[in-house]
Amino acid sequence: MTDGEIPFETARLETYLSAELDVDTVEVSLLHEALNTSLLVSTAGPEEDYVLRTPEMLRDSESFLDVREEYEVLERLQATAVDAPEPVLFCADESLIGTRFLVMAHLDGEAVPLGSRLPERFRHPTGRRRVGLALIDALADIHSADRNQFADICERKTPREQVVADIERLDEATAVTGHDPPALRDVADWLRAHAPTDPELTLSHGDFRPGNVLFTGVDRPALTGVLDWETAFLGDPRVELGYLLLRWRDAGDPTPPVDEIAARCSDEAAIRKLRDANEHGLAPFTSAPGSPDRRELVDRYERLTGITVEHERFYMALAAFMLAAVWADIHRHQLAAGGPSSKAPWVEYMAMLADSIVSREFEP
Repeated sequence: MTDGEIPFETARLETYLSAELDVDTVEVSLLHEALNTSLLVSTAGPEEDYVLRTPEMLRDSESFLDVREEYEVLERLQATAVDAPEPVLFCADESLIGTRFLVMAHLDGEAVPLGSRLPERFRHPTGRRRVGLALIDALADIHSADRNQFADICERKTPREQVVADIERLDEATAVTGHDPPALRDVADWLRAHAPTDPELTLSHGDFRPGNVLFTGVDRPALTGVLDWETAFLGDPRVELGYLLLRWRDAGDPTPPVDEIAARCSDEAAIRKLRDANEHGLAPFTSAPGSPDRRELVDRYERLTGITVEHERFYMALAAFMLAAVWADIHRHQLAAGGPSSKAPWVEYMAMLADSIVSREFEP
């Protein structure tokens, strides 16, 4: 599939959607393509657009819900305080587009992908503060939802089980690519030795980050929805908090030397992005004036959830290790597909960052 193209005729799909949703479907167009392919379903109604989601890369692994389970999670979220898209249709008929899919209501707003700045209208101290607080509030809503409502859909995963799963994922990727930074193995040993035992479990999104959250508003950002629930599970909520806070950049945070990584990589664009992340954080807006720091976010999270945040070093190190394993896996898939991959330097960087957290060079 080339950029902007849908690899199937849409006429039959449009007819099906018009009948099932009782709308006049005008056009189906490509909205986003990555782990999932998202299609925008435009209708003749003034506010009746939808998003169709189909699974793509990596969705066949045990780490992900299938499309039917994702649809059911979205259904049950409607009865909670969590802002999530409303699911309106699940289709098991693979003859329409070659796979099963779900359809959900389209939400207005913009996400903030890895390494991106905020939309220009939010680039002021008040905007940055509202974004940071809205993110932690949304995470608190997720972790405060009744986990029993999701127990028959979402797998239970303790931090120790997550460490083991990420090590296995890393092993499978590096066995193919041969790209295996030694520091990651030391971090893996430390994580196994320090994993909390018998933690409380809550509903977890599984990939909660600014890139999976939509913001709208003219100059005062408001969160309109949390997207991409295919990774939902029941887990230690502090894992997900650490995953979000890893993206923050506080005053005094170290900037690990990346010249050796740059010397091994010929992708100049990737290295520019990596240097920027090293200087300003994985979410650069967090290092700019107005953004709340990690301590304020943790304090607010504890007040909203009643959950005491302890062992921050473990959870931040696990977050960096998890990202390294994910990117190593994506690196493997991109190479297997015969294309270029820019993930190798990011795997090395996450290994360096995880090691600095474990060795106390980086203080969470």
